[in-house]
Amino acid sequence: MAKKGNRVQVILECTEHKESGMPGTSRYITTKNKKNTPDRMELKKYNPILKKVTLHREIK
Repeated sequence: MAKKGNRVQVILECTEHKESGMPGTSRYITTKNKKNTPDRMELKKYNPILKKVTLHREIK
């Protein structure tokens, strides 16, 4: 029987890339525990289009 967990899959999207107006997007898929982190996640991840580490925020 499968466990019913609090982990959900979320999409992280680059904030700097949206503001720059360049074509394309930088997105990552990860999981989080809804019980421990109920608000939106923010992680620093590598953006291959801008070629630097930028802030990625969870989108819904």
